[in-house]
Amino acid sequence: MGADTAAARLTALSADRVDLRFKGLPPDADGLTVGELAAQRRNLFTDGFTTPVLALSAERLNHNLALMETYATRHHLAFAPHGKTSMAPQLFQRQIEHGAWGITLAVPHQVRVAREFGIDRIFLANELVDAPALRWIASELAADPDFRFVCYVDSVAGVELMDAALRGGTRPVDVVVELAAGEGARTGVRTEEECAAVADAVAGAATLRLAGVAGYEGEVPRADPERVRAWLRRLTSLAADFDKAGRFAGLDEIVVSAGGSAWFDAVADVFAEIPELSLPVLKLLRSGAYVSHDDGHYRKLTPFTRVPEEGALHPAFRLWAQVVSRPSPGQAFVNAGKRDAAYDLDLPEAQVIRRDGTDRPAAGVTVTGLSDQHGWLTTTPEADVRVGDWLGMGLSHPCTSFDKWQLIPLVEADGTVVDYIRTFF
Repeated sequence: MGADTAAARLTALSADRVDLRFKGLPPDADGLTVGELAAQRRNLFTDGFTTPVLALSAERLNHNLALMETYATRHHLAFAPHGKTSMAPQLFQRQIEHGAWGITLAVPHQVRVAREFGIDRIFLANELVDAPALRWIASELAADPDFRFVCYVDSVAGVELMDAALRGGTRPVDVVVELAAGEGARTGVRTEEECAAVADAVAGAATLRLAGVAGYEGEVPRADPERVRAWLRRLTSLAADFDKAGRFAGLDEIVVSAGGSAWFDAVADVFAEIPELSLPVLKLLRSGAYVSHDDGHYRKLTPFTRVPEEGALHPAFRLWAQVVSRPSPGQAFVNAGKRDAAYDLDLPEAQVIRRDGTDRPAAGVTVTGLSDQHGWLTTTPEADVRVGDWLGMGLSHPCTSFDKWQLIPLVEADGTVVDYIRTFF
């Protein structure tokens, strides 16, 4: 797809009309285009936004994008951030502008979204055996010589299904053998011997081409630095063994890929040890949660806590809700719940109370539970919480924060909304 076409489709997002699909926006904005509303540069707190409303920090987003670009460059890694985190084409484009090789995705619908908005390099971190989706991939490859698509294979049966669906295509589909992270892990081939059998099956399928090896170290059982590095060395040794056996003949490069958001320091260290192979190696990192980071799960797990000299990611989300009930001195309720906040890993974190245009720390306030549309708060005797206050909360797990909001205000530190991020879940 041409750059002009991709840019036009991204620009067209601003022509969408504001209506009841989009939570939290000012009622008097109905009928405006998203672009017209953005041009008004309204203030999140004083210009009609209703609670609950999720805000993405413009400054922190910029910081996170730049930090991971610097990290990947410093460690000589290609970067294909996992797009399932945000499913936001505007953010995909920002990631590409910050040096990303391409975008990682998980299922066919996500690939279609990325292609619609001009992503030319896609890594599908899943085995794809859906025949209609494979035929569509084949048609995209046939129509666009610049389109690069790579996906997992993890079974001979999967290879056979892919081959049957792809017959008649004009370009082979590049695949990487997925090495499982261990017994009881998620997907992937469990042993090196089975990996060789899958690679043999690929070699026998004219519709496929073996491009490398890959996996996900986040599934290593009882993960710690030693176990994760040991598994990563299995992965890189598998690539070397395949290369020695001549399995990559005819390629321009060998793909070796790993990297979630918790152990990318280990990936960088072990990938730096890859010996010289017969072809250049595309060392492809796939971490995705960095784009917004979080105030819970990834704040605790990010490698930057282990290597602070590399920098620090900044949590970029804040969910604003309003105190709607104060039934007792030790209890309060806000109007945001499971429909608005991620809750699969950690509950939201009460951070600030806003009253009369002033923010102060939410000392003595704890989120203890979520109903569909309510957040349950406990308050200490010293906590000054009143009905009508706005409560700003940090969230845990970006992947289940983005997917609850179709249009997310991008907000500067003073509350000015400078853009709106559209998601496609």
